[in-house]
Amino acid sequence: MPTERTPVLAARLFAPGDLRLVEEEPSERDEPGWSRVAVTSVGICGSDLHWFLEGGIGEVGLTSPVVPGHEFAGVARTGTYAGRRVAVDPAIPCGDCEQCRAGHGNLCPTVRFAGHGALDGGLRQELSWPDHLLHPLPDSVSDDAGALLEPLGVAIHAVGVGHVRPGDDVLVVGAGPIGVLAADVARRAGAARVFAGEPIAHRRDTALQFGADEAWAPGEVAQGVRDRTGGRGVDVVIEMAGTDEAIAIAVECARPGARVALGGIPSETDSAFPAAPARRKGLTFAMVRRMHDTYPRALALAAAGLDLDALVTARFPLERAAEAFGAAADRTGDKTVVEVSRSGD
Repeated sequence: MPTERTPVLAARLFAPGDLRLVEEEPSERDEPGWSRVAVTSVGICGSDLHWFLEGGIGEVGLTSPVVPGHEFAGVARTGTYAGRRVAVDPAIPCGDCEQCRAGHGNLCPTVRFAGHGALDGGLRQELSWPDHLLHPLPDSVSDDAGALLEPLGVAIHAVGVGHVRPGDDVLVVGAGPIGVLAADVARRAGAARVFAGEPIAHRRDTALQFGADEAWAPGEVAQGVRDRTGGRGVDVVIEMAGTDEAIAIAVECARPGARVALGGIPSETDSAFPAAPARRKGLTFAMVRRMHDTYPRALALAAAGLDLDALVTARFPLERAAEAFGAAADRTGDKTVVEVSRSGD
């Protein structure tokens, strides 16, 4: 790991598809309440791929080169947790606005988010981060799993937004890593049955490994749900694909009065859905905005045996970060991780 004032390596995105390994001065912020963190593992998320492939996400675009990566863990070098392995909460809310004061930091309108906009993320050997956003890892949770606490936290929040209750039938549309984790969390929340819709065969298999009772290709989901629920439909749909097709599946498969949690991030700023059947069914749509103080719960689940390491299907060193993004974009596996360093180095 780098020493104090030693230049650090970082993977910086200059334009869509243009991710370069560069040597930079460390981003030090030696003041009370902040720590320097030597990064160990970084997961590549679907939203990272939007930045890598399209140069932005929704209405936010790349205006200056940025270091991607918001799923990450490391070792605190200074501060409260010096010498300890930590997971890093990537969102820095302002703490002063109405939403923050109400306890909804995930809705802060001026939140700074790692690897998004002007705030560099985790694909660098070292960075500075607020102490209160660092979460110590027990020995039972690996560096890679520590990085994946972030997508697990989003899944926990999505299940909460969906109001999943014991005995519910739940459909997850989109079985990428967050969707798969949402299926697992829904099961742990008491769902009677969990179904999944996903176009990629190996991800359907992963959903089954993480607690789904059935997993179907998109064209088979509606009939599958009808067959398994006697035509009633599911109580909750958690959408994690970010496409209009996924929302349409959600509407078709939801029972009257059901709740639909929309967590997928579309490439465009607008989404469309079949309004007439949604209105006739009286569906409630709720948006999933990142996560809501879920790190403690995510950490407890991981420590209790939720196997986040089983989601990791490819690992690359920092020097091959561009290759890692290409592999993640091909979706030949589940989760791709960049191992910046190892906690024992």
